[in-house]
Amino acid sequence: MLKNIRTSRVSSIRRCYGQKPDTQYDAIIVGGGHNGLVAAAYLSKAGKKVCVLERRPIIGGAAVTEEIVKGFKFSRASYLLSLMRPQIYKDLNLKKFGLKYYLRNPSSYTPLRKPYWTSKAKSLTLSQDAAFNYAEISKFSQHDAEKYLQYEKKMENFVDCIQPLMDISPSSLARLFSKEVPLMTKLNLIKSKDMRDAISGLLKLSTCLPFAYEIMFTSAVDIMNKWFDSEPLKATIMTDACVGSTLSPETIGSSYVLIHHVMGGIDDHKGAWVYPEGGMGSVSKAIANCALHHGAHIFTNQNVVQIHLNDRNEVEGVSTEDGTFLKSSKILSNATPQVTFLNLLPSGSLDPKYANSIAKIKYQSPVTKFNVALNKIPNFLCDPNTSENAIMPHHRCTIHLNCESMDVILKAHEEGTNGILPNKPLIEMTLPSSLDPTLCPEGNHVCLIFSQYTMYNLKNGQSWDRQTKDEYAKLVFDSIEEYAPGFKESIVGYEILTPPDLEKIFGLTGGHIFHGELSLDQLFFNRPANWSTLSPYTAIKGLYLCGSGAHPGGGVTGSPGRLAALSAIDDFKNK
Repeated sequence: MLKNIRTSRVSSIRRCYGQKPDTQYDAIIVGGGHNGLVAAAYLSKAGKKVCVLERRPIIGGAAVTEEIVKGFKFSRASYLLSLMRPQIYKDLNLKKFGLKYYLRNPSSYTPLRKPYWTSKAKSLTLSQDAAFNYAEISKFSQHDAEKYLQYEKKMENFVDCIQPLMDISPSSLARLFSKEVPLMTKLNLIKSKDMRDAISGLLKLSTCLPFAYEIMFTSAVDIMNKWFDSEPLKATIMTDACVGSTLSPETIGSSYVLIHHVMGGIDDHKGAWVYPEGGMGSVSKAIANCALHHGAHIFTNQNVVQIHLNDRNEVEGVSTEDGTFLKSSKILSNATPQVTFLNLLPSGSLDPKYANSIAKIKYQSPVTKFNVALNKIPNFLCDPNTSENAIMPHHRCTIHLNCESMDVILKAHEEGTNGILPNKPLIEMTLPSSLDPTLCPEGNHVCLIFSQYTMYNLKNGQSWDRQTKDEYAKLVFDSIEEYAPGFKESIVGYEILTPPDLEKIFGLTGGHIFHGELSLDQLFFNRPANWSTLSPYTAIKGLYLCGSGAHPGGGVTGSPGRLAALSAIDDFKNK
């Protein structure tokens, strides 16, 4: 019988940092998510007295490891590492502070249900090896095998051009081209390697302009149909354009999310997605260890309830739920723009037009996450295990289910965005315990399921009550059972996190994992809002946005935290 876990037990990384906050700091960071911790590490390295206030009993925000089922440690929300910016690994020396990881190769596995089997192929596996991918895709289409190599090359060239934009702030680029900014200031901006790389990348765009235009101004479906014939390949690639997004893959601009998810890699492994040893909480812990090493104060169970302003509408500190007031002239908020501007600031402190633009940010989430404990490894019909509990190469991959064709995904999107639980949900399943033995008892496995499309608000006022959660869990588990019979009986226990759960537990407005949709109208100069101040700055002097609601957006990149910290450090120098 399936056991739905309703309460969680925080894993061994739970601990409080420090005893009691001081009364005054150079900078206070609201929220101990990975971006807030990155900001704390950079500021403390710069010699600033820094305090991080996290409302939960555990640091990391959505990048946490928690023991949901006794003996099983889960990456409870985010579950793979790739997008963290290279400068952050280097600047914060994260390996020294405990970060280890397991490289996955192969990396992507799409099993097919039996009706879709052919004489040549029952599944599609992709890796970082071009020859391997050519052989795999050739089972479906020789044409696609050749085109895939061309597509990968063009995508890599385009990403190389625009990726440096993740490492500069919109405010710094705007100053560079502003007529009001003195020449000496512009020269200082150009001295920055990040700025030079970004300008160089933009200049190189001319070498791949047709492909760039195609990617940015057509839909994900159009891109897939233009390049490929085989449906399993198209559906598998297209999932990267769907992750966390409510946009239809048929919508113009939907391909940007695909671009966002291929801007990663780790060490020399370009584009690789890895399992951090001990789960995603170990990433946050390594960053926190760096910040602590340099003198930062980090506190858990400290819920900030208000950002205080002086009579000049500048920040002067924060107060917590227990009534404690902490003074600072620099506040960096890791919370969503909605929470930061409309919940924490005093009423009337924002210009009405600015407040209105913040209120209109799109937060509708399509995501429901499952954390499942298994007593054995899944056994896929199309690629049977060599023995009952043998770990096969495909178990280490991101496993794409209900991806036989783009139509299956589009049907799930249509049902979900109409407030209906999709009959065939889009599913990405990972089994990090296939590589990481620290997560659960030997012979058992941790299974992480990322599913779409499930709206925050369901049709006809249906709520995400226990009955609805059980109904959706059955749909997801029944889907997996079609590919791997025996999956349901192997479940020891599970947790289901719907959009309202993600909002309540992690403070994600609307349950949106990216702090707002990664659509073209909510990127770069328009993130978080199109107004007179540009990320990471805000309309309030001394208040910076350091979470995923700022440029460059969501994912475990660390970039919003780094950019906010660097801006604050510059402001300290220019005070």
